[in-house]
Amino acid sequence: MLARSTIKELYNESSCSHNKEKKTTCEKPKPGATAGGCAFEGAQISLFPFADCAHIVHSPATCINASWETRQTKTTWGGTDMTQMGFTTDITTHDLIFGADKKLRNSVDFVVANYKPSAVFIYSTCVTAMTGEDIDAVARDKEKELGIPMITVHAPGFIGGKNFGSRVAGEAVLEQVIGRREPEYTTPYDINLIGEYNVTGDMWQYVPILEKIGIRVLSSFSGDGRIEKLMTAHRAKLNVLVCAKSLVTMARKMNEKWGIPWISVSFYGKRDTTNAIMEIVKAFNDEALTKRALEVITEEEAACDEKLIPYKALFNGKKAVLNTGGNKSWSFVSALQDLGIEVVATAINKATEDDIEKAREYLGESGELMKVPGVDQPRVIKERGAHILLAGGRSLYTALKNKIAFVDVNQEKKISYGGYDGLLNFAKDVADALQNPVFQIASKDAPWAK
Repeated sequence: MLARSTIKELYNESSCSHNKEKKTTCEKPKPGATAGGCAFEGAQISLFPFADCAHIVHSPATCINASWETRQTKTTWGGTDMTQMGFTTDITTHDLIFGADKKLRNSVDFVVANYKPSAVFIYSTCVTAMTGEDIDAVARDKEKELGIPMITVHAPGFIGGKNFGSRVAGEAVLEQVIGRREPEYTTPYDINLIGEYNVTGDMWQYVPILEKIGIRVLSSFSGDGRIEKLMTAHRAKLNVLVCAKSLVTMARKMNEKWGIPWISVSFYGKRDTTNAIMEIVKAFNDEALTKRALEVITEEEAACDEKLIPYKALFNGKKAVLNTGGNKSWSFVSALQDLGIEVVATAINKATEDDIEKAREYLGESGELMKVPGVDQPRVIKERGAHILLAGGRSLYTALKNKIAFVDVNQEKKISYGGYDGLLNFAKDVADALQNPVFQIASKDAPWAK
């Protein structure tokens, strides 16, 4: 189980900018839907992209329904893709009374025998945490018996929201995975990607650019990740925190334990992609690497600018409202601004304190930070004269009712928006929405309204 001291430390992360600069503490997470999902959901979303691993949820079946396959986490794993499967022990009232230790052991045996995973993650949720199911003992026994890593994740929903669950996932990996093996070889420019889940292939847009410069991704937590590579993450020369500020604790602890410095970047939009590459290169303090990076950036930016020319007239004078989660509350703002679109408001209800600071920086004082998007969206659209709403699918009706265009940019999106080429995909989707006949018809009054 997570010790009370560990939970307290995760609540009050010392590396958060608001703690370092303002001498305050993180707001205590609020469990459940009001915090944008529970801790278990956040933990499994963070770990699920390891397609070579099985994820067994020791809980009633309803828990896995809330989290399984919620994102298109792309992978090049050649074996059975575990991201397409959800495993649960399906705890019943009988198990609550008599215990479910045997059921969990049998579940592990079945999954390992039939799917041959590289490792097994075992999650406890609210029910099994309250009844005291000893998943750690089961994991120890089965790892010794079956010879593959068994990683326990104690993430009952009542300890916090999704962001806190991501921190719990990072803690589990730090304690049980990283450092278990050595890499076959290292380079002076090895990095770890932390908080990159490769949703719709985002990391595949910029990793080839890094490789072109001479930077190698040693491991990824967890997009297109492999558990064996994550075991070697302690030998990287730099940790790159990609947008997900909830995993800052993981980066800090790796610095304390192995001396690995870390930076926080975003690869959404041209400006932030360029800044991210230069931040990574700057951390290595290598003149030849910097020169090569500038050459590649110049080439990539020029190609991107040329392809964006046809969209400039369409986007001129357009205003957008953004309602999405966490880091996207500011990273998508940057991408929209790169397209010449003014962002008049963004939602912060699922964001960390650091994300909120970043959103304010990008929007300026005139932009609105929406704490209750369901209530604020219609008002902001009307008051600020917005032309387009970018959000999750549930907000489509809000756009139609308020007679503006809509783009689904949440985790259900179908195409990558990462890196320079991702910005072009983003531009196309926004342009298609603004010119979509459905939204153009919806923007007009009904005949009987006249």
